[in-house]
Amino acid sequence: MRIAIPLLLAAFAPQAAPHRIPASEANQGVAAGLHFIYAISNHEIGKYDKRTGKRVLHWEGDPAHFKHMNSCSLIGRELACAASNYPDVPQHSMVEFFDADTLRHMRTVPLGAFPGSLTVLTRHGLSWWAVFANYDDRGGAPGRDHRATLLVELDGKFHEKRRFTFPEAVLERFAPKSCSGGSWKGDLLYVTGHDRPELYALRVPAKGNVLELVATYPIPTNGQAIDWDPFEPATLWSIERKTREMVATPISLNPRSGSPGSR
Repeated sequence: MRIAIPLLLAAFAPQAAPHRIPASEANQGVAAGLHFIYAISNHEIGKYDKRTGKRVLHWEGDPAHFKHMNSCSLIGRELACAASNYPDVPQHSMVEFFDADTLRHMRTVPLGAFPGSLTVLTRHGLSWWAVFANYDDRGGAPGRDHRATLLVELDGKFHEKRRFTFPEAVLERFAPKSCSGGSWKGDLLYVTGHDRPELYALRVPAKGNVLELVATYPIPTNGQAIDWDPFEPATLWSIERKTREMVATPISLNPRSGSPGSR
């Protein structure tokens, strides 16, 4: 029997047409700052003026080192980027730090042995929150598929504190890929898959290790890495990979319109 997941069509109806900024680097995701927006590719970052849409800086790294950057988060004056050696095995993940002002690469922090490829890294509270993805088709260890995708809470030195699995309803929507984006808003982590135009609101459980699905929202783009705008909190940034655009969608979240998933 297929799993029904909660949809909030009216609650996530755009208040205005999405604002689109063309960006050649918009292949993996987007990170949002107060005045600038960052387009992320495997080994490229473009910095764009949010008001004019003009690119002000471009960085390109050696693909031999920067094999697969999947997403970045703006933490203070640094971009913290989730990276891995995907699709190679054994899987290795690392965090690449950049100066957000100049896009100068600052340091690489290798992570320990985790079962998956790092696709999301963001801060919430005093912790880092990392998603390690697994896929059905390639780039995964033998015996692991999308159901092995994990959310791991890390301390300030990237040591593991806790790990969580995704609810079955969300894993069904990830298949055959995995989680590609994640951004906190309040006490909920909003995540996206690889292809579907959907956003999943998740809550860390008070007990147990399975994340709780609060609601599912339609979005105008197809998965990949996302970020909530820090200046306009009702705006979600995402990318449209086919057209290489960064997309800002004004939205209205109404948790009371949601209902829990059911079998």
